[in-house]
Amino acid sequence: MVLALESSLISCWLSLVSVGANVNQKLFRGYATTAAVRESHIEILEILVNGGAIQPACEEALLEASYVGQGRLAELLMGSSMIRSHVAVHALVTASCRGFVDVVDTLIKCGVDPNANARVLLRSSKPSLHTNVDCNALVAAIVGRQISIVRLLLQSGVSMNIKVRLGAWAWDMATGEEFKVGAGLAEPYCVTWCAVEYFEASGSILRTLLQHLSPNLPHLGRTVIHHAILCNNARAMDVLLTCGADIEFPVQTTEKTEFRAIHLAARLGSAKVLQHLIIGGCNLNSKTESGETALMISARYKHEDCLKLLASAGADFGLVDSVGQCALSIAGFTQWTHVFEQAVLELIRGGKFAYSSNASSFSSLLFVTRANDIEALKKLVEKSEIDLDEQDGNGFSAAMIAAASGHVEAFCLLVYAGANLNLHNKHGETVITLSESNKNSDVFEKVILEYALTKGRYNSAGFHALNRAACCGDIESVRMLTRAGYDVNVVDVDGYTPLMLAAKGGHGNVCELLILNGAKCDIENARLETALALARKNGVGNEAERVILDELARKLVLDGAFVKKHTKEGKGCPHSKVLKIVRVSGFLSWGKSSKRNVICKGAEVGPSSTFWWNRRKKFDGGEPGVFRVVTTKNKEVHFVCDGGIEMAKLWVRGIELVTREAIFRKQQDLSSSTDQQWQRRSRGWRRRLMKWRSRLCESSGSEYSPPGTAVDLSDLVKSFMERVGEERERMRRVMERMDLRERVNLIWVVGL
Repeated sequence: MVLALESSLISCWLSLVSVGANVNQKLFRGYATTAAVRESHIEILEILVNGGAIQPACEEALLEASYVGQGRLAELLMGSSMIRSHVAVHALVTASCRGFVDVVDTLIKCGVDPNANARVLLRSSKPSLHTNVDCNALVAAIVGRQISIVRLLLQSGVSMNIKVRLGAWAWDMATGEEFKVGAGLAEPYCVTWCAVEYFEASGSILRTLLQHLSPNLPHLGRTVIHHAILCNNARAMDVLLTCGADIEFPVQTTEKTEFRAIHLAARLGSAKVLQHLIIGGCNLNSKTESGETALMISARYKHEDCLKLLASAGADFGLVDSVGQCALSIAGFTQWTHVFEQAVLELIRGGKFAYSSNASSFSSLLFVTRANDIEALKKLVEKSEIDLDEQDGNGFSAAMIAAASGHVEAFCLLVYAGANLNLHNKHGETVITLSESNKNSDVFEKVILEYALTKGRYNSAGFHALNRAACCGDIESVRMLTRAGYDVNVVDVDGYTPLMLAAKGGHGNVCELLILNGAKCDIENARLETALALARKNGVGNEAERVILDELARKLVLDGAFVKKHTKEGKGCPHSKVLKIVRVSGFLSWGKSSKRNVICKGAEVGPSSTFWWNRRKKFDGGEPGVFRVVTTKNKEVHFVCDGGIEMAKLWVRGIELVTREAIFRKQQDLSSSTDQQWQRRSRGWRRRLMKWRSRLCESSGSEYSPPGTAVDLSDLVKSFMERVGEERERMRRVMERMDLRERVNLIWVVGL
């Protein structure tokens, strides 16, 4: 009979029934009713049901209808009153799992309870599931990804307040630690969690369920958004965020160990989920109970992709946890520094920078400088928000790090970008002192000075280039800097002027150049040091000391000062006078009369023997500060200055120096005027000689008389020399100043 049904031989089947065939005979493929459903023979099924099909045959046929999706046949069977309720529920769950909308709709209309459970085999490839589960039609439809069935069931009023044991994740309520236990072994959860774990590609099922259930309902201290992270389901996360899931809902434990979704995603390394959280606007810098941020967690668990995402989104690298560790120090603790470094450098080379609210913990600029990545450093210095002078916890700036590490190219880039080179770290070190300990110290010096010359004195980034050049004794750089207009009396952060530094280094030629350009010798710093005192630290009598003493002495005698003048070689009463030297004339002056304006031919410290004898009764003949001068008329004058023997030595030095300079200046002026005078006279004598020459030629009857002419010129020359007389020597000096051609012409004329 079953074979007849399968072959659709209705006439044959009727003949069999008429001869007494058993309609309830069960073979290996089921009852005749089952075969009729399988082959979609509604007429035969109707005959069988009306012809006395037993209850097991009808129930098996109904289950077959739910397997193959025969809605009309299921309706026929449900109308036979031969179907028990639990079988109908089983058929409903099976049809829901397989997605047969007409069967589900028919069964619901026939009064089957959509909220009833049945034990069915649920299968899924991802996540892997193959197990018998007690569930209702809604859960079966969710696991089977049957969108239409879910909508139909929800329209039918199926209850959402159900839980099912299908999850593969469990966690400790005390610590929050997660475990993957396998599908169906976790604690029961609600249908939205099931829709996340068994996610349908378009997200329609989850979205439909969330229209009826809040995504923020907690389950064992968590919400469905945390479950999406555990399942590493980025698309489900997108749906949840769209439907209003609380992105900042904390995971709650009995030990008050709280962390948020972003921390969970960073710990598990779910980069795609983390990206959705970032787009959703989560707090990138929220902390766990131990003070760790998602960035620190990514470094601790070595998740490079998560680190890059967080850094690109602007996570704070400067934050520290409860024990004072930042993300960089945690990476070092986990031996992940190299990967961390490369990830951050790649980010910066891409045009972004690692944000830090605390430069003492982390700074992109300092980090890149330490790594000596020039490409990344160029990207950073181009950004206006980067502070080139920020310092780390030890006070090191980027320029200091480059100088200490010997990174010349990075240092050059920072200097030309405007980094301040006068900053001090906590050990009192500057860029200069750090570069001096490096084998390339001369290269760093060259970079700084070239920058100063290129940018000018108003763009030297806080570095006193002239001071540094003077300290090194680089006279060419000093000359260029002074020509460029640098202030020769500028004081650096240590209180030193360029002259002080040159004197300290014993560079006499540099001191002389600075003084010629207006450097002051009497400036004193906070340590009461002057240029002279610093020069003497290298030993008395060096070149720098000589130059500075000359300038101090020159300034003293030219400015003048009150001294006591003794009269009559100490016999008279001393009186106060203003003593000074007139620069142009070289006169030593202490009054207006000619007797009080003299030229000195010598000066000495201390009294003469006569003066000392004359003042013996006054007991001041040998007092400190006594000095004497001898005029060109051999008159000896004694003075007493304030300041003791040192000041007396300075007076003597200044008098001799300025007098010598005045005499030398007069000689130069006289020589110059004499040269000009003799040039005029030589031109006059030359014109006269040329006239005489022309006359002699006319008297001889020829236009030109070569040397050795027959005309006797001796008498004429003798009379000419008698007229010249005492001018002969001067004429010879004129001849010495003539060029060779002029001398030949003159000799030819006068016969010399």
